[in-house]
Amino acid sequence: MSEPASISSGIAKRYATAMFELAKESDSLVTLEADIDTLDTALADSADLRALLASPVYTRDEVTRAIAALADRMGLSQTVTGALGLMASKRRLFTLPQVLVALRALIAHEKGEVTAEVTSAQALSDAQAEQVATTLAERVGRKINLKKTVDESLIGGLVIKVGSQMIDSSIRAQLAALKKSMKEVG
Repeated sequence: MSEPASISSGIAKRYATAMFELAKESDSLVTLEADIDTLDTALADSADLRALLASPVYTRDEVTRAIAALADRMGLSQTVTGALGLMASKRRLFTLPQVLVALRALIAHEKGEVTAEVTSAQALSDAQAEQVATTLAERVGRKINLKKTVDESLIGGLVIKVGSQMIDSSIRAQLAALKKSMKEVG
């Protein structure tokens, strides 16, 4: 990991831990989780918001006012609004995507859940997703939250990541392994 990435990761974890602990103390983890979803959606949908978070062109006061107005309009909790205001005043909003990821991990750990990233060649049906989640839950021993993505280059099969483990049963991986073994023979 590069030094700037490591630094921003550390900053993000500190803010996430602080927000998580405040929400936990006030029994508002459900509200925090809803705020995370709202912010995730806003970040995904708004290029202007992403630019505001990363651009050094705006002054601290402009960013702080904009974030306060945005938080009010989005109906975010006081905990998240205050943290965003602090991050804006310290010029740390560029870490917000990492903060949201860290918060999700903290909440999942608190609930005894594990997030599994499942990539498939085609979108999984609800029944297929449930079957994958059930199988993984039996293997891991915890409740599984699936984060599903589609990558048509897999051709078929699945790539599943749970924590530091990865299971690649895609046809693309099988073809790559076959190609490698054919090169070794010839």
